[in-house]
Amino acid sequence: NIDVLTLSATPIPRTLQMSVSGLRGLSLIETPPVNRYPVQTYVLSESNQIIKEAVYRELARNGQVFILYNHVEEMESKKIELQKIIPDAKIGTIHGKMTKIQIENVMADFLNNEFDVLLCTTIIETGIDIPSVNTLIIMDADRFGLSQLYQIRGRVGRSDKIAYCYLMYNKNKILSEIAVKRLDVIKQFTELGSGFNIAMRDLSIRGAGDILGSEQAGFVDSVGIELFLNMLNEEVNKINGKKIEEIKENEVPLLDVATSIDDKYIKDTDIKIEIHKKINTIDSYESLEKIKYEIEDRFGKISENMLIYMYEELFEKMAKQIEIKKVEQTKNFIKLIFNEDFTNKIKVDDIFVDVSKISRMFRFSMHGKSLVIILDTVYLDKHFVYYLVDLMDLIIKKYKQKNQN
Repeated sequence: NIDVLTLSATPIPRTLQMSVSGLRGLSLIETPPVNRYPVQTYVLSESNQIIKEAVYRELARNGQVFILYNHVEEMESKKIELQKIIPDAKIGTIHGKMTKIQIENVMADFLNNEFDVLLCTTIIETGIDIPSVNTLIIMDADRFGLSQLYQIRGRVGRSDKIAYCYLMYNKNKILSEIAVKRLDVIKQFTELGSGFNIAMRDLSIRGAGDILGSEQAGFVDSVGIELFLNMLNEEVNKINGKKIEEIKENEVPLLDVATSIDDKYIKDTDIKIEIHKKINTIDSYESLEKIKYEIEDRFGKISENMLIYMYEELFEKMAKQIEIKKVEQTKNFIKLIFNEDFTNKIKVDDIFVDVSKISRMFRFSMHGKSLVIILDTVYLDKHFVYYLVDLMDLIIKKYKQKNQN
């Protein structure tokens, strides 16, 4: 029942946003061709030495090179400059102002290995499939869009050889914040089939545009991508007659622990937000260990404060499960007050002995009909959050055992 099928490696923000929100159907092809490798991508300032080394390394394995220079008027002078840097390489040029016959002749010569290096414009962006070309150098890479960079990078690495892409920018130029973000993203996502992830980043950087208007990007920055998509999803569900669940505010007070990420560990604000989102999904020991491994594999060993932050998130999820209605924290103790309903669902005697094995600093009492557990924090061997999570885990297991029986 599909009338229109759109195929894209990196859909524009508005199209992607419509797919994510459910206004369009979305299907991903994530299986790469056999024997293909991720393109090794480098972001660096312009360097004649790097250009020389990259070209000669490719020629040494009988390969060919694309050098993308998107200035037609200066193409010949650039060719002369490159010829001085790589005198042993044969250089051809191609751009959109050439006639159809000229373009065909140059490409035929390049395919026949009469040129080692093809100095070109973005004319090679689509439809080029030359397995022998496995090095790409893009000059003034900061001038290109994120999806365009991904599309151009796809012109290399089309065989069973490892390909290289050098994204170069003018060393005397101060890059804009958006340009830096684009280059960081294209450098980060090198795996085959990364187009969807890159398009999602592009959506975050540029904004989603107007669904019913002509703007393909923008606007969403004023409210933030997550809030915008949540608002849109809510309206789509209303139109489809689905019941909208009311989001309840968190009724469990958080523990007073540091929940920031040190700038020395991660500098980039966008990456910090991404890591915060990951940590906020922690709801079990297993997910905590998995996310801890992911973060350390990417950025190195985490600090004790960051581990405490992760445990605090786990405590929060567990506290919701067992209906803790109030948390009181002072310099000397942490007091957990349970709801009356939950107090009636579990026997205190069942957990008293096991809790003392976690720490003898736990005390039990009753506040009316509510169970109260107090942890004295003055003489603990480690941070109190570890003891509290162990306590939550024990109570949850006891509660489940009782209900199963």
